[in-house]
Amino acid sequence: MTSLNLLSELPRILAALFLVAVAAAISRWQHLDLEKQMLVAVVRAFIQLTLIGYALNIIFAADNPAAILLILAVMTSIASYTSGKRGQGTPHAMRVAGLAITFGAALTLGLLVGLRVFTFTAQQIIPIAGMVIGNSMNVCSLVMRRMREEIKGRQLEIETALALGATRQQAVRPHLKTALQSGMMPIVDSTKTVGLIQLPGAMTGMILAGASPLQAVQLQMIVMYMLIGAAALTGLAASWLSYRQFFTANHQLVDA
Repeated sequence: MTSLNLLSELPRILAALFLVAVAAAISRWQHLDLEKQMLVAVVRAFIQLTLIGYALNIIFAADNPAAILLILAVMTSIASYTSGKRGQGTPHAMRVAGLAITFGAALTLGLLVGLRVFTFTAQQIIPIAGMVIGNSMNVCSLVMRRMREEIKGRQLEIETALALGATRQQAVRPHLKTALQSGMMPIVDSTKTVGLIQLPGAMTGMILAGASPLQAVQLQMIVMYMLIGAAALTGLAASWLSYRQFFTANHQLVDA
């Protein structure tokens, strides 16, 4: 995005900003005290998106594999930190989130490139990676939070199973399933209703950019399928890594 293009779009951006002003007015009227947070969010979004727009222009022009990998590493690190913060209460939450998100995102992107769904170019990989890593972050957060709640809420049941000779995996197997379902359901439900209730971002963006609806549909199918795959891989890794943090090597439950 050039400076000229950004300035040419300014009237449309300001027109859309009017909706934020309406939301702020409603917040003030109802004493929700969200006006400051809305202002901060709007300013941060403008600055962050403008900077990333210029950065991507440079990266796309260079199309350097090392630069692509660096961007992916930064995105994964930020996602891992965010998910780890959301998963507070799980021992070693940052490490669990980092490993789970890296596993899910790397395997998904590797398969997409290996199967030639996408080519390893900055213009294709970085936007796709953003969707995959962002989705993996949300799934990981949900799984970690639910795993912690399950173990804490079912502590007596788990300790009884351990006392009867069950291994830690046997004792938490039903709760692993519940945690994984919790992380997977949002993307599964979204995929079930795509095209009926909502037109997702990738499809909408292509149509607004002038692509035919059929081209947009094809890309959206790929996006939805890859997000389900990434969710399954990340969720599986997050649930497996999370539950292990609550047990000692001797299969004893630590304080949940």
